[in-house]
Amino acid sequence: MADLTTDFLGIKSPNPFWLASAPPTDKEYNVRRAFEAGWGGVVWKTLGEAGPPVVNVNGPRYGAIWGADRRLLGLNNIELITDRDLYRNLEEMTLVKKDYPDRALIASIMVPCEEASWKAILPLVEETGADGIELNFGCPHGMSERGMGSAVGQVPEYIQMVTEWCKMYYSKPVIVKLTPNITDIRKPATAAKLGGADAVSLINTINSITHVDLDLMAPEPTIDGKGSHGGYCGPAVKPIALSMVSEIARNPETHGLPISGIGGVTTWRDAAEFMVLGCGNVQVCTAAMTYGFKVVQEMISGLSQWMDEKGYASTSDFVGKAVPNVTDWQHLNLNYVTKARISQDDCIKCGRCYAACEDTSHQAISMSADRVFEVMDDECVACNLCVNVCPVEDCITMVQLPKGTVDPRTGREVGDYANWTTHPNNPGAVKAAE
Repeated sequence: MADLTTDFLGIKSPNPFWLASAPPTDKEYNVRRAFEAGWGGVVWKTLGEAGPPVVNVNGPRYGAIWGADRRLLGLNNIELITDRDLYRNLEEMTLVKKDYPDRALIASIMVPCEEASWKAILPLVEETGADGIELNFGCPHGMSERGMGSAVGQVPEYIQMVTEWCKMYYSKPVIVKLTPNITDIRKPATAAKLGGADAVSLINTINSITHVDLDLMAPEPTIDGKGSHGGYCGPAVKPIALSMVSEIARNPETHGLPISGIGGVTTWRDAAEFMVLGCGNVQVCTAAMTYGFKVVQEMISGLSQWMDEKGYASTSDFVGKAVPNVTDWQHLNLNYVTKARISQDDCIKCGRCYAACEDTSHQAISMSADRVFEVMDDECVACNLCVNVCPVEDCITMVQLPKGTVDPRTGREVGDYANWTTHPNNPGAVKAAE
C-alpha cells in the first residue's frame, strides 16, 4: 500500500489532506470531528486580536453557482474571520493538539499591519503547541476594507515586512497565504520568500458577486436590501489556482519554495493535480461544506489506489513531477499535429459538434442527410472544441498525424517546422532577435 504520510516543513500528517481555514475549522467540536473522519491536518479559522470580537452578519452569508444538475460549482461568502474570543480559540487549539499529536494543526492569523499587533499574538499562539502559523493575506472582503487580508496581500512590500516580523517573534514554520486578486502571483510569492517564509499557500478566495436579485435590485446574499462583494471558492476556481501554483513552482525566484495548494479540491484527482504541480499538500474547504467531513475518506482511498497503480511509494515521489512540462506558448511544438476523429459506433447524432464547429469554429465537420457527422481534415485545425462539447465521453478523440504526413489544411509535411526556434511566427524568437 502507498504511504500517504506527508512531511511538510517538518510537520508530519498521516495524509496530505488538510482542512483550510474557514467555517469548518472554527471550533474544537468541528476539528475533533474532522480528525476522527480522517483529515491529516487543519488550519484553524483565522484568529484576530484580543479585545472586542469581530461581528459577522446575522443573515445569509453565502451565494452559490450551480451546474445544470444542481451540483455546487462555487460558493461566494461574506463571512469574516472568527467571531469567537481569541483566548477561547487558543484554549481549544491547545486541547485538540494535545489529543491529536499526529495531526497537523496550523493557526491562521490576521491582525493589523503593525509590528506590535503581531508581536502580541504570536507568543500566545506558540503556547498552544500548534505546528505553525498561516498568515491570512488573502481574504478579499470585510477585513480588506480594514487594511488587512488582501489589502496586505496585494502589496509585496507589506508581505515581506510582516513575514519578517513573524520570523522574528515566532519559532515555528510560517506559511504565507496569498491572494489571487492580483495580476502577477509571482511577486507576492517572491516577497514572502524574501521575508523568510517557510512556505506559501494559495489560492485564497476570488473577489466576486455571484448573483443579483432582480426584484430587490441587490447582490446576493442580501442583508436587509443590500449586498456586498465576497470571496469565491469551490470547483470553479480550480483552474485559476492550478495556474497560479504552477507559476510559483516554475519561477526561478521561488523555485523550491514549499506550496500548500488550495482552490476547488473535491476529489483525489484534484489533489494529485495540485501536487504534481508542486504542492506538498492540499487544503480543502468547499468539498467538506458540501459533502461533510467523511469526503476525505474517498480522497484517501482514491489517491492511495492511484499511487499503487503508478508505482509511487510515497507522495514525495510525484510532487512537482509535472512542473518541467509547464512552459510558455512560444516553446510549444508546432510539429505536433492532430485531427479530430468521431466514433460512429458511439455517436448519438445530437449534432452538438456540428453546431459548435459550423457556427463558432472552422466549419470542419460535415453532416449528411441521415445525420452522420464526419471531420474534414482539410479544414480541421485541431482546436478540440468538438471533443469538449460532445456529451459522450471518448466519442470524439484527437489523433496525432505521424511525422512526414502531409497536413491537408496547410499542405506542409508534419515535422516541417524544423526551425521553429527562429521562425518569424514565434514570439520568443522575434523577441530574441530584437
